[in-house]
This record gives sequence, structure tokens and C-alpha cells, in this order.
Amino acid sequence: MAEPGTELVHSIVIAAPIEEVWAEMTRLDGKQRAMMDAVLDSTLESGAPLYYRSPDGKRVFVVGRVVEVDPPRLLSHTQRLTMRDDPWTVVSWQLEAVDGGTRVTVRNSGWPEGVKRLDKVDSTWKGILAALKQVVETGDVGSGLKVQYAFMRAFMRAMPASTKTGNVPEPPGIGQAAET
Repeated sequence: MAEPGTELVHSIVIAAPIEEVWAEMTRLDGKQRAMMDAVLDSTLESGAPLYYRSPDGKRVFVVGRVVEVDPPRLLSHTQRLTMRDDPWTVVSWQLEAVDGGTRVTVRNSGWPEGVKRLDKVDSTWKGILAALKQVVETGDVGSGLKVQYAFMRAFMRAMPASTKTGNVPEPPGIGQAAET
């Protein structure tokens, strides 16, 4: 379990070429199965806004700004979860070709002391990496996640108003996010 004030770091090896893993992580043309069926909305250029939206576009779950992109090795962005009152953090996805596939390391940094339920965020990253591995290696998530995603869709209307697209402001500039 992660302790407040720490950087959350997780790594997994996926049995696929780095280009395939990168393509799935940065998919812009539909749902990202590993990211809880969210749709990535960004130009993926340094400084560009980045959103993970519901498939119908009515909800935003993650808002941020692209910090750095070096295909197919690095995607770094600021992030704030719209359903939580957490500070802005930085997420860096690092990909490295290794024997047997691609090592994906996700680093979520910038967590100050006193953040509540950081262990939940930490376990979510573990689940996202496991789902990414499953999607890239098999083409889809397992039946357990399919059921979880179905429940999430069924209760979409009950989500906090803060997740409605019209209630989510454009993310601050990269330097400004650290100040808010």
C-alpha cells in the first residue's frame, strides 16, 4: 500500500512489441479497454489538453495536460481525477523493449502528505497495468472487468456533477498545475 507523500510506481512486462503497446496506450479512435472504457481525447502534443471521457462524451474522469511525448517510449501528463478532490499530479508512462516484449512503467508523482485514500489510487494503477497487458496480449479485458464496466455504465447518471463535461474546466498550464 502506498503511503502519502510517495511516488506511485508500477511496472509490468507485456508480451508484445513496443509499437503495439504504445498504440493501445495512446488510442484516440475509441474506448481504451484498459482505462475503464474511457476515450482519450488529446492531440498528444506537448502542452495540449488531455481528457479521459465517457464513450458518449458526457462525462470526464481525468483532466490534464501533456507534458512530454516521445513515441513509442514516453507519455507524460498532468492529471486530476474529477471524482476526487485530489491535487494535480504527474503521470509518466515509460515503455522499454525487453526480451519477451515491452516493459511498461507508470509513475504517478507529486502526491503531497495527507492525501486520503492514496491506496485506492495505487491499486487502480495496478489494475490498469494488468488490464493493459490483457488487452494487448489477448485483444480484450476479462469477464470480471466487463461486468465492472457494465455496472459503471449503468450508474453513470449517478456520478458526481463534477464529472459532467460542461463542469470540467480546461486544465491549467503545465507550470500552473503544480501551484493549484
